[in-house]
Amino acid sequence: MADNTVTLAAVSGAHGVTGEVRLKLFSDSLDSLKHYKSFNDGALTVKSLRPTKDGAIARFAEINDRNAAEKLRSTLLTVPREALPELGEGEFYYSDLLGLPCISTDGTDLGSCITVENFGASDVLEIQMPSADGKPGKKFMVPMTADAVPEWAAGAGGRIVIDAAFVI
Repeated sequence: MADNTVTLAAVSGAHGVTGEVRLKLFSDSLDSLKHYKSFNDGALTVKSLRPTKDGAIARFAEINDRNAAEKLRSTLLTVPREALPELGEGEFYYSDLLGLPCISTDGTDLGSCITVENFGASDVLEIQMPSADGKPGKKFMVPMTADAVPEWAAGAGGRIVIDAAFVI
């Protein structure tokens, strides 16, 4: 990401009248948020976090009533990329794949990765193809599996190689 931050959750609304907020998590569990004491460059300091069926409830030191909590609706909770835990072999953060150029195994320029989703079975990349007329090209999805994506490298100079058989 250009600003070198990673979004871990978003405020979906107020919860109660004392300033708590509901969170939509962008990770596997609440544990990933518990590693951080503050978000958004220190603008929001965590007082408490607890899980819910659909995400989490948070209380921030700076938010003391429902009106202030409502103003946070749609706020993304970010941390610096370098604050995230180191990854093991073959692991990646979604944010590291976004914007990477994509090519097929036959050398065709496929555009870039615009979204990473997970619908349960595996991660799925959404690729925005280039177009000749300057308008956005068509999009297609490909599973993030060894068969479909035999090679990828994040970071400066990184790219995603997609097996030509998976290109629409």
